[in-house]
Amino acid sequence: MLTQKLAVVTGAARGLGLAVARDLAAAGCQVLMVGRHAEAIEDAARQLCASGHDVLAHTADVTDAGAVAALAARLRREFGRADILVNNAGVFLERKDFAQPQAASVLVVDPELAAAAYAGNALAPLRLIQAIVPLMRENAWGRIVNVSSTMGQLSAMGGSWPAYRMSKAALNALTRLTAAELENSPIKVNSVCPGWCRTAMGGQDATRSVDEGAKGIVWAALLPDDGPSGGFFRDGQPIDW
Repeated sequence: MLTQKLAVVTGAARGLGLAVARDLAAAGCQVLMVGRHAEAIEDAARQLCASGHDVLAHTADVTDAGAVAALAARLRREFGRADILVNNAGVFLERKDFAQPQAASVLVVDPELAAAAYAGNALAPLRLIQAIVPLMRENAWGRIVNVSSTMGQLSAMGGSWPAYRMSKAALNALTRLTAAELENSPIKVNSVCPGWCRTAMGGQDATRSVDEGAKGIVWAALLPDDGPSGGFFRDGQPIDW
């Protein structure tokens, strides 16, 4: 069933996005790898092509409405479909000094920085969903994975890093909203927390490898027709919102 499925993975030049693109291609998907910087995303695509994977590069800043529209136009023009969307691109703009969380306190955070986090972590996925769901509907199949974080969980919300936390909580709300509106369709929408992974964002002290983090994302991207929708998962298991 997965042969010929077209997957769009954002933030695919490195880290989790690159691993997810690799694993989806290994599962039989054609993958359109999306990244902000042309040289980086083209190098990443060449790397996977050299390993025998069916991938293509696309340069786009997904926070730019025009760039998202151009991506959707390419999908329609060249492929006539988009079956899987992995909203992986994201930003962590606050200081990551976890030894001094007060440096990123809600009491001192710049609201403009919070707005920039929303643009990258919540509004960009919203634009992509709006652009790509019509193609999924036309082909009567779709999987949307919003790569989130337990730092966005309301059930366990701590202090500090409010821009990141609030933007990921907003992303989770987007998952619930989209899943509710697509409830009677063959399109499934879920949030996935990959865990704290050793990426450029997570740092080298993180507890999980990129490959470990990617597995749960790929699981949600390849759900069978009787799989869940509207949930929050880690390693294929539901977690609290």
